[in-house]
Amino acid sequence: MKIERVELHRIALQYVHPFETSFGRERQRELILVSVSADGVTGWGECVAGAGPWYSYETVETAGHVLQSFLIPALLGEQVESPADAVARFGRVRGHAMARACLENAVWDLLARARGESLAAMLGGARERVPVGVSVGIEATLDELLDRVALHVEEGYGRVKLKIKPVWDVEVVRAVRERWPDLALQVDANSAYQLADAAVFRELDEFDLLLIEQPLHHEDIVDHAKLQAQLRTPVCLDESIHSPEHARWALDIGACKVINIKVGRVGGLTAARHIHDLCGQRGVPVWCGGMMETNVGRAVNVALATLPNFTMPGDISASARYFDEDIAAPDFVLSPDSTLDVPGGAGHGVRVELERVAAVRSALRVFLA
Repeated sequence: MKIERVELHRIALQYVHPFETSFGRERQRELILVSVSADGVTGWGECVAGAGPWYSYETVETAGHVLQSFLIPALLGEQVESPADAVARFGRVRGHAMARACLENAVWDLLARARGESLAAMLGGARERVPVGVSVGIEATLDELLDRVALHVEEGYGRVKLKIKPVWDVEVVRAVRERWPDLALQVDANSAYQLADAAVFRELDEFDLLLIEQPLHHEDIVDHAKLQAQLRTPVCLDESIHSPEHARWALDIGACKVINIKVGRVGGLTAARHIHDLCGQRGVPVWCGGMMETNVGRAVNVALATLPNFTMPGDISASARYFDEDIAAPDFVLSPDSTLDVPGGAGHGVRVELERVAAVRSALRVFLA
């Protein structure tokens, strides 16, 4: 297929409820939607870079620049018969994983639709539903946090992840665990601590957590290995894993016992599948992290999570968790067993609503071969 047209849609959606991590508090999601067209078929991808360089150095602005100046010119007018062709075209670009991922993922969707095959099947997945959990941000008070957790437990989520930061950690986790002694519970520090804070995590060892996610520096694996050696609870790496190579290095030195695979963070579905396979060979479980995606990115995550080594619930919450009205349909709805159904049909399984996109769009760029 010859890539004939690429579009970049810059949009913003308001969150149902403000979301706070150790990086700060956000009320809306700015993002880029990408469409790739060839032979009358269009595939869609979503760039998960944020408005500011908090989680990653990538932002909506930097991703837009790299897409327009380097990635789209490398793809436009070229023959693409498999996702590997797109990956090869992007090979000269170092870093900028989120920009690369959204364009590569759109190619995966395009090819799957052209073949009349689901994205999950094209990836090699076999599940009809995937287990999911919900991520709960930092609240103004402990009572507000407990109310928020209670809401999600009542909705049917079987696993809850708590965002933590210094001071907002041990007593918060203790309160949640005392109220829900059997709840599958994990915490995420988003790199807010140092190895000198190991005592905090030894205290968290008491609460039967599924894992402690990215407690230390966002690029570190060495200190994480030192911390993991002191804990029973598995350390899970997120921000530190930028590629299959980073995953291998981390596993080689015992820096973690679990890896969170975020498609955007590692540069696309091809790299995500490689990390999945590597972890499976090493007997290390993985789960799919979320980046507050629309249904486009959520559909990609659901498809990825159908692979066999995704044995832990992912942060792929139902559509209503983040936005009152999404830009793609149908919505993902939480099942009573805390799962989401894998969409049927060709591609990633959701339909982008162009009128809705236009209503929340601030900029549109069109590139023709």
